[in-house]
Amino acid sequence: MENFVSFPKLGITLDIDRVAFKIFGFEMHWYAIIIAIGMLLALFYCFSVMKRFGISSDRAIDVVFVGLVGGILGARTYYIIFDDGLTFADFFNIRGGGLAIYGGVIGAFLCAFITAKIRKVRFAPFADVAAIGFTIGQSIGRWGNFINQEAFGGPTNLPWGMTGNIIELSVGDVYSSSYTMVHPCFLYESLWCAVGFVILHFLSKKRKFDGQIFLTYVAWYGLGRFFIEGLRTDSLMFGRLRVSQVLAGLCVIVSIALILSNFQKIKRSGVPAILYVDTEESKKLIAEEEAKEKKEKIKKDKKEEIKEENTENSEENNNGENN
Repeated sequence: MENFVSFPKLGITLDIDRVAFKIFGFEMHWYAIIIAIGMLLALFYCFSVMKRFGISSDRAIDVVFVGLVGGILGARTYYIIFDDGLTFADFFNIRGGGLAIYGGVIGAFLCAFITAKIRKVRFAPFADVAAIGFTIGQSIGRWGNFINQEAFGGPTNLPWGMTGNIIELSVGDVYSSSYTMVHPCFLYESLWCAVGFVILHFLSKKRKFDGQIFLTYVAWYGLGRFFIEGLRTDSLMFGRLRVSQVLAGLCVIVSIALILSNFQKIKRSGVPAILYVDTEESKKLIAEEEAKEKKEKIKKDKKEEIKEENTENSEENNNGENN
């Protein structure tokens, strides 16, 4: 079904089909594609910087995979628990909508933590890497909400106020027609996470202790989500409280307290904290991984050389036969 999204004061109107394409009658939605793109870019970034945090990517693969599965399960579970219209019988009907970012982060964190213990991956520096990846995935993933015309706020007359046929169906009977423009909360959160990525990326190069980047992510995202959630009209509720807003506020307080506590410990000791990347264990694991990569590259180069030689010999034999 084709829908329209409009930013009236900017003079922008877009016709958007929520279905990107069909394969054997199965509809592939833009929402799923955008989420997948966000995840892939996050993974690409994380694996490209893991060595800087002292993490062996060979061991981290299992942690990442289980964390992703845990994130999806957590996002769905969180949504069902706090949505009065759903039960666990609807758990696998994800195409009907219903994923919560906070549930995803909690699920990914818990599953990754357990797997890291099993695979002997130091969790604090791993969480630092993953936190930066979260900002990438969330910043891009929120544009899936734009396609679906969801995660929007209350009425606004601001220049960037948006509307659309689905939005009008949702708010038309609640607000007067002169206030059909609503806050594009998806955009606020996308930009907030994009700025968070830049901050965390550069801060990670000057971190003072393992876990600092993850705690900063929790504080940064929580701060933005606290205010953005207050604008939304589709918040998951627990009584009269917005669940995600309460959780966001608690996350900000707890994470800032832990950051300050760690800095106080470092200050009292008078000795800088030793980052995992500087330990002998980490250096050994990274050295082993680099040696393995070098060995595989040599094998690959030899295969290419043999392939080229066979091609050249084949061409020479063909030329000889033709002569």
